[in-house]
Amino acid sequence: MKKLFFDTPYPEFAQTLADWGEPSYRAKQIHSSVYQHLIFDPALISNIPKTLREKIAGMYAFESQSTLRKVVSSSGLTEKYLFELRDKAKIEAVLMRYRDRNTICISSQAGCAMNCAFCATGQMGLTRNLSAGEIAGQVFYFAELLKREEKQLTNIVVMGMGEPFHNYENLMQAMNLINDPDGFRFGERRITISTVGIIPMIEKFTKAKRQINLAISLHAPNNYLRDQIIPVNKKYPVFELVEAARKYANETKRRVSFEYAMIDGFNDGIEQAAQLAKILRGMICHVNLIALNPTKKYDRGGSGRAAINDFQLALEKSGIPCTIRLARGVDIGAGCGQLLAEYKEK
Repeated sequence: MKKLFFDTPYPEFAQTLADWGEPSYRAKQIHSSVYQHLIFDPALISNIPKTLREKIAGMYAFESQSTLRKVVSSSGLTEKYLFELRDKAKIEAVLMRYRDRNTICISSQAGCAMNCAFCATGQMGLTRNLSAGEIAGQVFYFAELLKREEKQLTNIVVMGMGEPFHNYENLMQAMNLINDPDGFRFGERRITISTVGIIPMIEKFTKAKRQINLAISLHAPNNYLRDQIIPVNKKYPVFELVEAARKYANETKRRVSFEYAMIDGFNDGIEQAAQLAKILRGMICHVNLIALNPTKKYDRGGSGRAAINDFQLALEKSGIPCTIRLARGVDIGAGCGQLLAEYKEK
């Protein structure tokens, strides 16, 4: 199997070209063509000799995945992709189009080991970690797609398949590749990493002092409720997790986002809102509420709009900033893992 170009550090690639007897500037030419001009076919890199194009094409792959299936929401604004990686492992990614921005949600693992009760990915288990190039490759795929439409990628959310902090080193290498000032040059402040709450990795991320945004999938304000839906809560309980988030906010001066899936009759009452406000009080944070995107293996549904509105009001009255996120792609199963689950059933 050819080496994935995105998994090849620049110094290694430059050395390969030097070993081939190529002048030193060739590596920069090719690097710029790929990461700045989004040319992923060596045959189209017109400012290098044909013989070099052929050698590069013979040694490196420039597509980390192929598209197995694409579904588009009835609004036409949300597109979900089922990708097959080169070893046949499968991942998902979502493109969400807004009036003034284009956001993608990408995967960090094929499958997931977290087994969260309402998540289709967690229900299927972990296949493997993605390489840095496979993570970044999803970004380059959508950037090139949008470029052909004369549009730009504006935001990246690592909130697809997998627990990003269980693949921390590859994830950070991918972020370096995406942010590279001599390459793709995508600002870290437009990237968000979402974790279910792996405290040691949150602590490591805090020490790294990156400009990348941190989101925590909380979904419950106490251990009794969270234990029922997020098994890892038994290892990293709510209050310890919130304190790790508080330390992150205090040390980095960056706001933490808490994702809260509203589940009808489970975690959506005024009592739960009061508990959530109490544990978050005084932190630089923001709560995102969204009705649960239901899955076939979880028997509860999303909360109604009235319950979500009341929950938001209770939080805001307690001084906790809160937004109700627009549900996107419910009609196409845009929740994590749902497209792959459907594909496997067929």
